[in-house]
Amino acid sequence: MSQLSERPRQAIVGLPLPHESAALHVTGNALYTDDLVVRTKDALHAWPVQSPHAHARITSLKVKPAYDVPGVVRVLTADDVPGINDAGVKHDEPLFPTEVMFHGHAICWVLGETLEAARLGAAAVEVEYESLPSLVTVPEAIAAGSFQGTGRHLNRGDVGTALSQASHVFRGEFEFAGQEHFYLETHVALALVDEAGQIFAQSSTQHPSETQEIIAHVLGVPSHAVTVQCLRMGGGFGGKEMQPHGFAAIAALGATLTGRPVRLRLNRTQDMTMSGKRHGFHTEWAAGFDDDGRLVALDATLTADGGWSLDLSEPVLARAMCHVDNAYWIPNVRVDGRIAKTNKTSQTAFRGFGGPQGMLVVEEVLGRCAPLLGRDAMDLRRRNLYRPHDTTPYGQPVRHAERLEACWSEVVETGEVERRRVEIEQFNATHPDTKRALAMTPVKFGISFNLTAFNQAGALVHVYKDGSVLINHGGTEMGQGLHTKMLQVAATTLGLPLERVRLAPTRTDKVPNTSATAASSGADLNGAAIKNACEQIRDRLARVAGGRLGISPGDVRFSEGVIRGLSFEGEGLRWEDVVNDAYHQRVQLWAAGFYRTEGLHWDPVAMRGEPFKYFAYGVAAAEVEVDGFSGAYTLRRVDVVHDVGDSLSPLIDLGQIEGGFVQGAGWLTLEDLRWDESDGPNRGRLATQAASTYKLPSFSEMPEVFNVSLLEKAHEDGAVYGSKAVGEPPLMLAFSVREALRQAAAAFGPPGTSVVLRSPATPEAVYWALDGARSSGHRAEQLETVELMRSPAGLSGV
Repeated sequence: MSQLSERPRQAIVGLPLPHESAALHVTGNALYTDDLVVRTKDALHAWPVQSPHAHARITSLKVKPAYDVPGVVRVLTADDVPGINDAGVKHDEPLFPTEVMFHGHAICWVLGETLEAARLGAAAVEVEYESLPSLVTVPEAIAAGSFQGTGRHLNRGDVGTALSQASHVFRGEFEFAGQEHFYLETHVALALVDEAGQIFAQSSTQHPSETQEIIAHVLGVPSHAVTVQCLRMGGGFGGKEMQPHGFAAIAALGATLTGRPVRLRLNRTQDMTMSGKRHGFHTEWAAGFDDDGRLVALDATLTADGGWSLDLSEPVLARAMCHVDNAYWIPNVRVDGRIAKTNKTSQTAFRGFGGPQGMLVVEEVLGRCAPLLGRDAMDLRRRNLYRPHDTTPYGQPVRHAERLEACWSEVVETGEVERRRVEIEQFNATHPDTKRALAMTPVKFGISFNLTAFNQAGALVHVYKDGSVLINHGGTEMGQGLHTKMLQVAATTLGLPLERVRLAPTRTDKVPNTSATAASSGADLNGAAIKNACEQIRDRLARVAGGRLGISPGDVRFSEGVIRGLSFEGEGLRWEDVVNDAYHQRVQLWAAGFYRTEGLHWDPVAMRGEPFKYFAYGVAAAEVEVDGFSGAYTLRRVDVVHDVGDSLSPLIDLGQIEGGFVQGAGWLTLEDLRWDESDGPNRGRLATQAASTYKLPSFSEMPEVFNVSLLEKAHEDGAVYGSKAVGEPPLMLAFSVREALRQAAAAFGPPGTSVVLRSPATPEAVYWALDGARSSGHRAEQLETVELMRSPAGLSGV
């Protein structure tokens, strides 16, 4: 067991504690960025002028009429930028564009004494456009050859030979939608400038250091002239990893030019029409199976809908390609990936970061092919699970692969799966207009940033003379419980009660050069950095205490605020007394901690290496009931067993698993993004731009029975206190819901029916799937349309 993962006796980590801000959240006392505007004197308000075209050139921009509106103070345009007019790390996102690239693109910003004055001023700005051809769908982009960024290729084995020799070969084409983040707090920033010209920006951002960098290069100042703080976020889910930067830069630019604080907060419609979503994908695939139902080859082309600029599309695509295997051993794999450039919002990070999109491909393959192979889908998935000593298509050993089988077996047993399957079969036989189904799906998700350099973190820990402790770290809190876990890590490492430790807001002038709180790595990276800082302080105090106790510093132990010898006998010394002694001995009582994830190596061009520290595993079983007249359905029961290692905070982890599952089910079944694809004046307009038109999961979509268990005896050596990441992996457990809906729809047809199910599987989509099942012919007739010719020519088109 490594020093990083080893837990002391009487640890604070592992206790099921509530979220550190839970009481503040439910009482309304938790401060968010926009709450600060009422505490800020003379703040101006920003409002965008948005384009009504999906693609057009700006031929004239007249801002003078805005100044005739009472209360308008300034209109910000490209001429006002003293540095670089760009808000993207790829330098392809002009802050003030001359060519609008999507419907709703912000052209300029109006600052007003009130929000209403800014809105009316924006409405008064006169803009003339030259309309340009636009691409709204991925198939349109593919047909036009409109791609951006660098395409990738992943290969293992000889896919062509394996497919030509496979007993059964199938092919398909599959397009699935993205997802709106719909965080409760929209994008918001509040910036002010002090008497020395220093910029202080409060931002709802997952990546304060990058927000700092973008503000600095827009303003043409060094990074040390900009401080970014994030109090907390009302949700992020990846949507605030990259896209807050431009909004914060607008606020900072306005504050610099006017000398007054500037607040920028998007309303819900603006947020949905201006900010990026989860990437939708278009995929083509061919899959080969042997007579035992084992996958022998997979050939796939993944085309991500990147929107108008790159943003994070390249790493999202790379992670999708690395997760196209999900939890299954496939000896021969070939995956080509590319990014379509469309005239839509620039799509961005979203919980899972491409992993869900890649994994959905193989789940679609297995779900579609199981009945065509004459096999039960649950059995087909289980027999293809990774086994010990297997490796991924990119060459990484699948360590602890046996945990997949352990999770599967536990779900089968505790979820009474076999008994319920018999009951479902009996129910379906006696209910011609209502069908039920139960599906099980696994998850294997790699933990670490795709880019190796991002796998580092810092922390700053202060111990004051009275023995109280203050923690600063580079991670941000978006409701996921990171701060709760970090308090537990610090208290455990220092051997203190939790109430002796406090956590400060995340600021770039306390911990610099931090990575985004993303990739499910927040607790791994920042927890290890905090532990490192606390250990430095503890080691110094051990020398002081050892002198008083007359023992070696190596024999000193810290527990519950008392410092004793190795035997834990005697009264021991009070923590605060030793701290006081240390101060008078001029012993340093603060420390900067650092952590870098070891053992990672990745060649992004060859798509080979070991990019992940470890894999998180899980299995879910979902039971649904579908109405044959409308396609409406009920999620009756969900059983989950998930691997979080030795949990740092079990109550937080259970909440993350439940929330991730529901969000995944929303993406796969309810949340249907729709853009106007017509050739009319609203082409490219997002039609689903409010909660009234964009269906979100709510209590009515929660399963009637929801059982979640953490896999036991799952210590992860080499991670902080033996824990594992929990933020993203549970989202993919929701594949079980989609597969259960597929099986329920197929139950309306004859045995062996394989249904095509759109994603998201809305009631409408489920209805068309079950209607197709009702009208389907015999299994042999389906095989004629789905099974490929086995000649090389028959495979070349996939």
